[in-house]
Amino acid sequence: MTNGVHVIAERSGAAFRLPRGAALTVTDPKGEQVADLLAYNAADVREVISSGRTLDYAETISLTTGHRLYSNRSQPMLTIIADTVGRHDFLLTPCSIDTFHHFYPDLEPHRGCFGNLAEALAPYGIEPDAIPVAFNCFMNVPVAPDGKLRVLPPVSKAGDHIRFRAEMDLIIGLTACSAPDSNAGSFKPIHYAIETAVDQTAAI
Repeated sequence: MTNGVHVIAERSGAAFRLPRGAALTVTDPKGEQVADLLAYNAADVREVISSGRTLDYAETISLTTGHRLYSNRSQPMLTIIADTVGRHDFLLTPCSIDTFHHFYPDLEPHRGCFGNLAEALAPYGIEPDAIPVAFNCFMNVPVAPDGKLRVLPPVSKAGDHIRFRAEMDLIIGLTACSAPDSNAGSFKPIHYAIETAVDQTAAI
């Protein structure tokens, strides 16, 4: 941690508590780096962030400032209150060793975001099978007219960020993604910061 900023080293992950009403800022310090984000209800980790609920209620896959991220119980978990990028992904699952076997057979396998999240969340009693689709900050996954998905380099530049407000007491999992295509072929750190007093009316 430096001056209140926590550093997630390249190809690693972290987990931490985020109290209701606090703000979490996730920053791409060098540009073109994805961060997988998970959220669990701190009082009951069976309640977890849900791609399906969120996209259903938002009626869009293009989530940005003003959108809420919902749980599998249809409760708001996080509200996006600032976003300098405007392109993120909530369709694709965290990369894993199986991802490397499937997409990168010529590269040395890596446990990926899934393995990093599993290790970071284990002290909170969260098992690997409880890891859902993550909100992939800065990930660039356009959908073609025929429905084809592509993973392109992030459009985030050095210093770009996305800021969330917690709508309940949460346990957060966060990574610096390990998949080559997701990060323009190189691996960089992710920074995050927590602010406990924020405007409760922002971006609703």
